[in-house]
Amino acid sequence: MALTGRAALLAALGSIPVGIWDAGWTAMLAVNAPLAVACACDYALAAPVRRLGLTRSGDNSVRLGETADVTLTLTNPAGRPLRAQLRDAWPPSSWQPGAEATASRHRVTVPAGERRRLTTRLRPTRRGDRHADRVTIRSYGPLGLFARQGTHKVPWAVRVLPPFTSRKHLPSKLARLRELDGRTSVLTRGEGTEFDSLREYVPGDDTRSIDWRATARQTTVAVRTWRPERDRHILVVLDTGRTSAGRVGDVPRLDASMDAGLLLAALASRAGDRVDLLAYDRRVRALVQGRAAGDLLPSLVNAMATLEPELVETDARGLTATALRTAPRRSLIVLLTSLDAAPVEVGLLPVLPQLTQRHSVLVASVADPHVATMAAARGDTDAVYEAAAAAQAQAERHRTAEQLRRHGVTVVDATPDDLAPALADAYLALKAAGRL
Repeated sequence: MALTGRAALLAALGSIPVGIWDAGWTAMLAVNAPLAVACACDYALAAPVRRLGLTRSGDNSVRLGETADVTLTLTNPAGRPLRAQLRDAWPPSSWQPGAEATASRHRVTVPAGERRRLTTRLRPTRRGDRHADRVTIRSYGPLGLFARQGTHKVPWAVRVLPPFTSRKHLPSKLARLRELDGRTSVLTRGEGTEFDSLREYVPGDDTRSIDWRATARQTTVAVRTWRPERDRHILVVLDTGRTSAGRVGDVPRLDASMDAGLLLAALASRAGDRVDLLAYDRRVRALVQGRAAGDLLPSLVNAMATLEPELVETDARGLTATALRTAPRRSLIVLLTSLDAAPVEVGLLPVLPQLTQRHSVLVASVADPHVATMAAARGDTDAVYEAAAAAQAQAERHRTAEQLRRHGVTVVDATPDDLAPALADAYLALKAAGRL
């Protein structure tokens, strides 16, 4: 039960004569008695809150940056109408800054025995699961003097998925894949690992692709065409240790790595390859295996949605052992991690031969574009010092990448915007060279 602002104002006004003329308690009661009766009637006519029925429906998942609509159905079983203010509470990260105050509050009138639907629009700012908190309802009487207030727990969860912004690069990468696969007039020859077909020789073709036996059986010169092998296995490994928590621009490195992994998975599944996912720091955080092509991307985005960087040093030996168990046969292992010198030299390099002995290994890392900007800065003393520090950081990064390449590892080092297409290009290059 709550006294509304209107009732409080009337009570204050009603007590003014007592303060001026000091007429005693009898005058006080005489002045406030009508207000007391009005408040009692108003409270009695306010619809009860505890008996209200509430259910939810609507979106269960949404991509980061998009909106989700969750509908609350409010049923009034009482014999009098409900006039209420309602607040549908969600975690702060469910809204854009400043939007919660208007998006979560509703005014509603529900006649006796009827129901109404109220829609709360969420626009999450972070990945993960967002759970509804509680619904607070304040029911007013017809005069607005008194109100009943109560809360209800109405469970609901919305999973916020990675945005997959690199999807825009998929058509161009698929076009390149079709060239490698011999599906267009531009054919890749000679370096593939799987014979595709014969066709007539045209000027400019590599003479090493001429099939002399087929040429002898017909009147024209025949050349072989090739396509990359299919049904290769690719294991995408996300390093979720402390280095993945570093923010580059507006997002953590882990999010940029996820986006690159999703583009690679979409491209590889279209190429007929099998893709698995492992997320690891000191233990397995996510594992997706054996998914069909049509179910691969939904499984990956659901597994990635709840991943968060862990502020621990990644156990490189444990990661290597888990990757080897997950990929027992020859595979392409794509490790999305940091190129910082200390974690690579102390953690990864000592165990790297265990991976390269059996598998092809590709290491992809998120570079900070601000470092390149600093390296190019000139003009004053501070800028020169910043440029020197940035140049030193770049030199260390290049040295670390060269150490990995000497072990037979393919290295992709690119900014968040360029990492996903660069990783896809590296995959296509390995496929064209027959190294998968």
